[in-house]
Amino acid sequence: MLDTTSKKLIRLLRPDLSSEVRCSAALVLGEVGTRDAELTDALCELLDDPDSSLRLQVLGAVGKLRIEGALKRLLARVTEGGPESEAAALAAARLGAKGTRGLQDLMPKVAPGLRRRIAAAMAGAGTTSAETAAVDALLDSDPGVVDAATRTLSAEIPSLTEAHRKALADHLLELLSNKKSSPLALPSETAVIRLLAALGDARAETLFWERTQPPHPPEVRAAALQALGNWVAAPAKDKLKRLLACAADADFRVAVPALMMLKNVPVNDRALADWLPLMEAPDVAVRRAAIEKLGDRDKPEVATALMKQLGHRDRELRDQALACLTRLEKGRQALARALLEAANPDEAWMLARTQAPFFRDYRASLREEVFARACTYLEAGDRRADALLFLVRDVDARGLRDRLEEKAMALRKKKDHARALAYLRLLGRDPACGAGVRFELAGCALKVSAHDLSGEARAADLSLQQFASLIHSHEAEVTESLRKAKWIEPEDLFYLGFHFAEKDRQERKFGGEALKLLVKRSPRSKLAKDARTKLKREGLD
Repeated sequence: MLDTTSKKLIRLLRPDLSSEVRCSAALVLGEVGTRDAELTDALCELLDDPDSSLRLQVLGAVGKLRIEGALKRLLARVTEGGPESEAAALAAARLGAKGTRGLQDLMPKVAPGLRRRIAAAMAGAGTTSAETAAVDALLDSDPGVVDAATRTLSAEIPSLTEAHRKALADHLLELLSNKKSSPLALPSETAVIRLLAALGDARAETLFWERTQPPHPPEVRAAALQALGNWVAAPAKDKLKRLLACAADADFRVAVPALMMLKNVPVNDRALADWLPLMEAPDVAVRRAAIEKLGDRDKPEVATALMKQLGHRDRELRDQALACLTRLEKGRQALARALLEAANPDEAWMLARTQAPFFRDYRASLREEVFARACTYLEAGDRRADALLFLVRDVDARGLRDRLEEKAMALRKKKDHARALAYLRLLGRDPACGAGVRFELAGCALKVSAHDLSGEARAADLSLQQFASLIHSHEAEVTESLRKAKWIEPEDLFYLGFHFAEKDRQERKFGGEALKLLVKRSPRSKLAKDARTKLKREGLD
């Protein structure tokens, strides 16, 4: 029998009152009412009221009061769709086993959108039968139904009692570990993992670890890794290897949760080899994280892995790797070694520019090795020498100039004029190069000249060009240097004098001096006879 309060509230449902008053009365009745026949009849009649707002409140009250007599009308309202179908499904699910069975029978007969609403309603009803049906809905072939049930069950989990949580976990664990039945569909397996993770049941950890590796699909692996994030702080060696393999996976969905779990895991030297593959991961974010973890370790294998990043297309990654390399002794050695072994001038220049800001901090023996290799390249006419010398020059330009000159003089004294010429030509590029070095350049070029007296050959001869330049800029010095240069032989003097004797003014005079010097040094030779003839012919005798 209704109490006085309920009777008053029923009177507030009359159609002559405002919608707000009627809705408020229906809401309160759903919370404090009982399943009295008078109240039941009153609410059931209002299920067809013209006021849609009131109908929604009545549907909620019918479900909370578990008025089983309204089930048939509730199921019909579900099939009609619209905004009231969801409220009707929730009300039916709250009626217990009978309402749940009615909704389950309805599932195959309605459109996909309504099936999802029914699944969500059963998951949120709060009854044992409805919850069991919602878990069963996780096995539905429609991913939308699975997702709707999962989201609603997840939202309900915080309000469950410990016993209720355990019962739900038992059911989900049975689904996940049952090897006798056919495997779960991808959406279903992912949903079960997500729900177990939300429940925080430690019994699921082993099942999650099993699903972190191939051949499980990326979606399942990602869900398992996200679930494990709640438990794993210091993984054992075998589990660490699994996480590292996941972090290096090509699928970003798998790599990210694994990477997040590894973020606070310390790295010891014994496990270093297991971590290094992360620097070859397809994803740039994984490589950056690996550099943050390993980039401060002065180990040859770390330096090798960092070197590989310098060719990556991502500029920030290259800069990060380079910064680490330049701080490590092994890194500097690796950079220098790569420079020394560069396959072509372009690669050499790339590596040289990369190291330029830090090259002066390299140990002296390493810089010396770079200089030695530069000399080897220079003598071989290899353009890679320019990149290496660029580094050495940046540290000590004056010292490099002196050393190049010393090597040139040493080679010239050994009569290795071709190799000496390589150094002298490099020195001659400097506008500040002195007359003495330029004379050595011209003299060595003369020694390797073919001494072809044809006009075309002489016009292209480097030695004659160098001597012409010296004559115009340092006439007195070049003549004096020629007299002192005992290493310039008669055939060289004849070629030199023959050419310049045919010129005008200063060059003509210099040509005469060269021919006279030849006559003086080798007066009885055939070249001296030819030199006298040339002097006479040119009017220089």
